[in-house]
Amino acid sequence: MRRPALYSSSRPARAAAEPSEAQPAPAEAQAAPAAAGPRRRFGALSPASPALLWAAILLLGVALALSLVVRPEQRRLTQEDINAAVLKTMETQVMPSEYARAYDNIRPSVVRVVSYVKKSRLKEEDQQQLARKSARAKPKPLGPAEADLTGDGDEVENGVGTGVVIIDKGVILTNLHVVHGADRIKVIFHDGLESPATISGVQAENDLAVLQAAKIPDDMIVATMRSTADLAPGDKVLAVGFPFGIGPSASGGVVSGLGRVFRSPEGKQEMKNLIQFDAAANPGNSGGPLVTMDGEVVGIVTAILNPTSARTFLGIGFAVPIENAASAAGLPPF
Repeated sequence: MRRPALYSSSRPARAAAEPSEAQPAPAEAQAAPAAAGPRRRFGALSPASPALLWAAILLLGVALALSLVVRPEQRRLTQEDINAAVLKTMETQVMPSEYARAYDNIRPSVVRVVSYVKKSRLKEEDQQQLARKSARAKPKPLGPAEADLTGDGDEVENGVGTGVVIIDKGVILTNLHVVHGADRIKVIFHDGLESPATISGVQAENDLAVLQAAKIPDDMIVATMRSTADLAPGDKVLAVGFPFGIGPSASGGVVSGLGRVFRSPEGKQEMKNLIQFDAAANPGNSGGPLVTMDGEVVGIVTAILNPTSARTFLGIGFAVPIENAASAAGLPPF
């Protein structure tokens, strides 16, 4: 009996209805088994083959072992590394000075204080000012900057001083002699906002006045006050204000002494327990803050010592301790 031909799974089966092609030529019959062999071996290495899976796992294990061997160990930072980095930063970058940082901290709380008087009173005020200038007393009050005689309307600018915001509702500390006798007071905040102000409190024995601004900036920042209990001669301080109406201006120095006594030029008033400092202060600095290198207020600048009638700074200034100034505004002591 005749046996049917066998076909590789890679070749399509022919129908039995084609007897003329059922038996291939001898050469073709010999080539078919040779071609089928490689195909069968290739098909054995399919993705589902366990051998291929174990080979992949072996390769991944070798790669992981090599990465652990060749990866360098991370060196721990030492204090010498940190010091070197800090030194490099200081050498390559310009750092702000202590005074600059103190100024940046206090500047948003410093205000310009301007007082006005009616023209009808100006002549009398000028006569009193000339009389004060002719008096030769050792200590001289700073006083506001000189009056502006070019004002319009029925009033003129009587002087310019400085103030510092201590409560976010617009409460400002300044010197009493800056606003004393004024018919109108105006304060100008750091952002340029101008506002009328009224006197809400007075501490005449320390030449202090408390002002209340009618309008305040949306982003107003109040000054931070610091006790003078640990203040000592030699400590650095910064005076910020509007000397002769120019400013805000900053002047650096040190605390020269504590517990000083100041007597007014006329000898009618004596203030005690003052801070003596050598940062430059001139007319217009009155009422401005005296701050530490942290920008914290330790005093309110109030007077200078000058035995002449020039009313300029010779190296000795006085400030009311912030404890006294805070009590003038009704704030609790430190």
